[in-house]
Amino acid sequence: MSDLPFGFSPQDPDDRNRKPGDQGANPFDFSQLGAMLSQLGAMFSGAGSSSGPVNYDLAKQIALQQLAGKGGSTTGFGPDQNTAVADAVHLAEMWLDPVTALPAGSRTAQGWTAREWVERTLPTWQRLCDPVAQRVSGAWVEAMPAEAKEAAGPLLSMLGQMGGMAFGSQLGGALAQLGSEVLTSSEVGLPLGPEGTAALLPANIEKFTEGLERPASEVLVFLAAREAAHQRLFSHVPWLRQRLLDTVEEFARGIKVDTSALEQLAGQVDPTNPASIEEAMKSGMLEPQTTPEQKAALTRLETLLALVEGWVDVVVAEAVGDRLPGAAALRETLRRRRASGGPAEQTFATLVGLELRPRRLRSAAALWKLLGDQHGAEVRDTVWEHPDLIPTAEDLDDPMEFAERFGSTRAALEDPIAELERTLQDKDDDKKKDDDA
Repeated sequence: MSDLPFGFSPQDPDDRNRKPGDQGANPFDFSQLGAMLSQLGAMFSGAGSSSGPVNYDLAKQIALQQLAGKGGSTTGFGPDQNTAVADAVHLAEMWLDPVTALPAGSRTAQGWTAREWVERTLPTWQRLCDPVAQRVSGAWVEAMPAEAKEAAGPLLSMLGQMGGMAFGSQLGGALAQLGSEVLTSSEVGLPLGPEGTAALLPANIEKFTEGLERPASEVLVFLAAREAAHQRLFSHVPWLRQRLLDTVEEFARGIKVDTSALEQLAGQVDPTNPASIEEAMKSGMLEPQTTPEQKAALTRLETLLALVEGWVDVVVAEAVGDRLPGAAALRETLRRRRASGGPAEQTFATLVGLELRPRRLRSAAALWKLLGDQHGAEVRDTVWEHPDLIPTAEDLDDPMEFAERFGSTRAALEDPIAELERTLQDKDDDKKKDDDA
């Protein structure tokens, strides 16, 4: 980065001996200053009028441009893709009805392009990204000495805009990559799309099917069953959607930035070049420090994501049964896909600090399967009635103990008088044992 102040240009070697009063000795280059200001103005106007910690206009613009460059935003199963998706979801709903107590949650079924996925999930991404970006950008300002804040003055607003553009640029790239990979609206485990809308991305499913050696229609129905199962949860478990998003916000509130990195940042960032800010952010210099509160929030989020994915995994396996010959292979393929995470999920993890994959999917699936086998599907699904009934991370370590405890809990809720009598009888029995001893 140049050591000269903003708006000044290097001195011409031929002018070294000129005096300040000589013609042409003015070192201030007004044309260069004008060009810089014009460039900044064009940059800000081209990025839209979005305000806040993330420039979502820019994020959307970049995502759509990158998708257009990949040429995958409009291809799919053909002009009848919406009909194919609607038929697949309708069939999946009929198969799901006998294996879960939760009714159908999708009021409409749609086939989306990657472009439509970006546009229709952006409002939810905004809610997910804003708290984190707000906390990080606020930490920068809080860490500045009072003298620096006073000297910066109006420049703080411009730097805020640049930071919003840097976040927006990163988010746009992540959304483009995710949009070119995701198979359904709920694949990352979060309720990203409009409520009651089951959405599949036929173009991405077509690419996904190429290496599976399974009929495209079979893959489509299997994925439709997963999307329909997700929608049943998100539509009929009132607290679930809010709890998932609130946990991300809890994570954001605990963010702390290493302020010592700001000194290093000052020497690497050119304030006239927003790309340098983005590069600094990508370098990890300002990566938030993980606090105990954040670790607790992350554990809750990972557990809840695992429980959602585990329930969907078990219910869909029971629904498709022997109806789809390749169901077992597809189930294992998607388990591995969710457990490993792709480049797009890694990009989002770098940006927001969250990995959107359930680390304990198999443990959660084993717990749901055990509950269903011991108590039946209807009792199993009552676990979702209240957040206090939901298994914890410790319960995933011992599914058998949770299944036994939950059976007792349900009995107490259904017949509290009988449960009270049983408890009193147990106490009497214990007392007699003590007396005999």
